[in-house]
Amino acid sequence: MKDLSHVDAEGRARMVDVGAKTESARTARAEGSIRMSAETLDAVEQNALSKGDVIAAARIAGIMAAKKTAELIPLCHPLPLTDAGVDVDIDRALPGLRVTAWASTVGRTGVEMEALTAVTVALLTVYDMAKALDRGMEISDVRLTEKRGGKSGDWKRE
Repeated sequence: MKDLSHVDAEGRARMVDVGAKTESARTARAEGSIRMSAETLDAVEQNALSKGDVIAAARIAGIMAAKKTAELIPLCHPLPLTDAGVDVDIDRALPGLRVTAWASTVGRTGVEMEALTAVTVALLTVYDMAKALDRGMEISDVRLTEKRGGKSGDWKRE
């Protein structure tokens, strides 16, 4: 098993020194979902919640979260993002919403955490805005789906 990069020789958590790494274009995508009652999904789709437009708020919250990832995850490097975005799609089969997020940079370390943070915060925003109707909502399947660039190369979930 490969050594953990965020642990020093004594087993203490540390930030990885990326100073000697070459800058390259890097992109990551992540996804997740929130399951809810069909009635709650109808209210979200019809923009009928008292807190406002759930889908628009989730998109903005996810983008803001991507930009603040280093403030939330202790050992993440602050990165100058060149792009970040969030898509929120209605999925009647769940029933619920599917969220996809992406982040890009030109830098020495990847943006996987930024994409994952964007998805997670977007999903939490949906929960917060719709919880008055449905406290039983379930957030699930948050995962990285793709990363491009860097020393380890490209990776895509099958």
